[in-house]
Amino acid sequence: MKILVTGGTGYIGSHTVIELQNKGYEVVIVDALFNSRIETLDAIEKISGVRPEFESFDLSDQRLTDDFFARHNDISGIIHFAAHKAVGESVNQPIKYYRNNLDSLMNIIECMSKYRISNLVFSSSCTVYGQPDAEHLPVSEKAPIKKAESPYGNTKQIAEEIISESIAAYPGLRAIALRYFNPVGAHDSAMIGELPLGVPNNLMPYITQTGYGIRECLKVYGNDYQTPDGTPIRDYIHIMDLAKAHVVAVERMINEKMKNDFEIFNLGTGTGYSVLDVIRSFEKVSGVKLNYEIVGRRAGDIEKVWADPTYSNNELGWKAERGLDEMTLSAWKWEKAYRGITSMDESTTSAK
Repeated sequence: MKILVTGGTGYIGSHTVIELQNKGYEVVIVDALFNSRIETLDAIEKISGVRPEFESFDLSDQRLTDDFFARHNDISGIIHFAAHKAVGESVNQPIKYYRNNLDSLMNIIECMSKYRISNLVFSSSCTVYGQPDAEHLPVSEKAPIKKAESPYGNTKQIAEEIISESIAAYPGLRAIALRYFNPVGAHDSAMIGELPLGVPNNLMPYITQTGYGIRECLKVYGNDYQTPDGTPIRDYIHIMDLAKAHVVAVERMINEKMKNDFEIFNLGTGTGYSVLDVIRSFEKVSGVKLNYEIVGRRAGDIEKVWADPTYSNNELGWKAERGLDEMTLSAWKWEKAYRGITSMDESTTSAK
């Protein structure tokens, strides 16, 4: 079966592509390469032994999207990752986020209806819950959807509404929204991992780049939150656990095991860690002392949130298996492997 993975050269997408190919699925990737690199395809091929089909264009372009689906009307399912995802950036550039994240989804859904493609797995986020009240921590799927703390979070709320209303309007369409918490870590091979373009917006690549010396100092945004050490608390989940959940979701749809046409699952470990917890874990597994400084809070950040994964564990038959130290260690191994390769490439180029 052929699965379309949008954003498939990105962080979560690339790891999911490998899991899909390991399961025998044929994968086609669409990625505009806004925040990823074409070289990721080489790593995917080395790890899985298969080079996925690839096209590069912007899914928010309706004409190009329709043209793609006209040529690929044999797709059995879609995993839609492609979206801008930095909370802080979305506060400063909201129109960029609304236009890209929502137009791309609407174009895909229109084409799904037109070309009779039923199955959509949507990359959602725990940001749809806003800042949960204390009585709703840990967060279950039944927690209220509160006002989003950022335009990014709001695009995920609106996207889920678009999906729900489209399912009601277009017979045969069904979807699973995976609301995941904070993915970190890297593939066991250390051949792919989180590699944002420019200065990282996410904590883990900022930590590993600082540890390697790429960044001079790690900024910790705020230590005056109502948490044990004053820094924000998140539920961090290993990227490979997350990738496997997407394959489980695809198979749930293909094997006709859905109980409703639109299902929602939280993907997390059920444990919250503070920013300082993650820093201490990295220092322990790497043996590197991090240079970091406490600065003011960052707009759009939530104080504390972690998952209640009970429903996902029971209904999907999926469970996050890897702990924080394994997450930080795999991220560090990836950083060292990538920088070593990069250094060798640069030295070879210089020699020429």
